[in-house]
Amino acid sequence: MSGFKEPSFADRQKAAQEARKNILNKFRSQPGPDDPAVKQRQAEREAMAAERAKAKLVREAAKAEQKRLDEEAALAAAAQLAREKEEAAARETALEAERKAARDARYAARKKRK
Repeated sequence: MSGFKEPSFADRQKAAQEARKNILNKFRSQPGPDDPAVKQRQAEREAMAAERAKAKLVREAAKAEQKRLDEEAALAAAAQLAREKEEAAARETALEAERKAARDARYAARKKRK
C-alpha cells in the first residue's frame, strides 16, 4: 500500500486556477437581465410582493377594526359599571332613609309611651 502523496505547490496552484475558471464559467452561463425567464421571475416576485402588501393592509384594517370594537366594548363596560355604582348608591341612600324612618318611628313610639 502506497502512502499519501502530498500535492505540490504547482498542483495546488493548478487546482485553484481551475476552480476560479469553473466559477467564472458558471457565472457566464447564467441568463442575463434581459432574458425572458428572468423577466418572468421578476414579474412573479413583484406580483407576490403586491399580494403581500394587500394582505398586510387587510390585516392592519382588521386589527384597527378589532381595536375599535374592543374600545367600544370597554367604554360600554365602564358605562355599565358606572350605572351599577349609581344604582347601588341610590339603593343604599333609599335603604338608609328607610332605616332612619324606622328608627324615628321607634323613637316616636317610645316617646309616646312615656
